[in-house]
Amino acid sequence: MILFALHNMANKILRIGTRESPLAVWQAQQVQNLLTSQNVQSELAYIKSEGDTDLITPLYALGVQGIFTKTLDAALLNNRIDIAVHSMKDVPVQMAEGIVQAAVLKRGSYKDVFVYNDKSTLEKLGYIDNEWIENSQLTTHNSPFTIATSSVRRIAQWLNRYPDTTIENLRGNINTRLRKLGESNWHGAIFAAAGIERINLRPENSVDLDWMLPAPAQGAIVVVCRKDDEDIFNDCKSFNDADTALCVKIERDFLKVLMGGCSTPISALAETKDNHVVFRGNVLSIDGKEKIEINKTVSFNEAVSLGIIAGKEVLQKGGNKIIEQIRNAKP
Repeated sequence: MILFALHNMANKILRIGTRESPLAVWQAQQVQNLLTSQNVQSELAYIKSEGDTDLITPLYALGVQGIFTKTLDAALLNNRIDIAVHSMKDVPVQMAEGIVQAAVLKRGSYKDVFVYNDKSTLEKLGYIDNEWIENSQLTTHNSPFTIATSSVRRIAQWLNRYPDTTIENLRGNINTRLRKLGESNWHGAIFAAAGIERINLRPENSVDLDWMLPAPAQGAIVVVCRKDDEDIFNDCKSFNDADTALCVKIERDFLKVLMGGCSTPISALAETKDNHVVFRGNVLSIDGKEKIEINKTVSFNEAVSLGIIAGKEVLQKGGNKIIEQIRNAKP
């Protein structure tokens, strides 16, 4: 009887929960390949999220943390799937009860990308000789631009640099957004580099926004499982990338201290360099006029609490006032 039970466990096919978008499927397939390398059989289970069904309302107006993850998490808790694969930037800092982080994959590009309709726009924006000039050197602050994005973080950072800009809401999967941009008279739109590069959709008419700080955990993929599934947890733990896991923990701790959600322009980036962790973070007002930022470098030994320390410093420097204003703003 015991041998029969062990045989069944060995032949169990793990059900990998994923959204149906091309990017989500690509991410799930990477996890499937990693499991295969561990001699673990798996199959994809497609789940439609609320964030995929409402493609009109701006993300920041939906007012729901985990808009892209909660349906998958519910399926996981209801035993319809065995693991769920998420873009980690979409995951609330407080995971659902009964769900744990099993692995974080090696991070892809954390950068944002500007896809433009006309190359002449780049020079007006201050992109000269393949480099962005310093914000203080810009002479085009008052040039009227029209760009598209649904991210409040991107909107705030863009308006901080280019205040005389009209922002258009842009939702849908990457293919849909690129098509809408091509059919528009906008100057351009902002995308996550990892998203358009992973499914080979990055157009030639695009440049990295090196001056824009990313969302916490941008470019990282996380695998979650049920808390009591020790075997599945161990299967996934084998491909956890320690450096990426540390960096995204720091960034998400920063976000948690600032108590930010999808309606708060909070950015964070931690990178490992020469046995140190370099951290940059900021919080902006919705209109981009106010900005509190921080830069810190610590040794690996001190890094575990870096996000918490940086978050508290930003609050003390005036970040608390910006966050309070956003909370009290009338919808």
